[in-house]
Amino acid sequence: MIKENLTCEGNPVHLKEIRGMPIEACKKRLAELSKGLAHPVRVEIVRMLENKPREERCVCGDIVNALPLAQSSVSQHLKVLKETGWVQGNIDGPCVCYCTVEGILECYLTLLKRSLCNGG
Repeated sequence: MIKENLTCEGNPVHLKEIRGMPIEACKKRLAELSKGLAHPVRVEIVRMLENKPREERCVCGDIVNALPLAQSSVSQHLKVLKETGWVQGNIDGPCVCYCTVEGILECYLTLLKRSLCNGG
């Protein structure tokens, strides 16, 4: 049975931590996050999740229905996004609630600026 109150809660990214990171650590984390966005389908999944209100759940089936891909392909892209730190998923029986990690977009932009602007 699908629970209607599934939400995506987790560990938000704190920009203070990024600002205090050594520049080499920033570059490494930027590269990891960039790997997550290295495919147009993953960019689209992040866009979809970023534009969804945080209180609304997003199960894998919703993402599959919105994309012209098989469920196995979507699952593989979600796996990469989870491994690289873009999304998190809470499992509840047959349902998985996916959302972007809170603050991840701001994190990415901060890492990009610090890495490319020599500590900016």
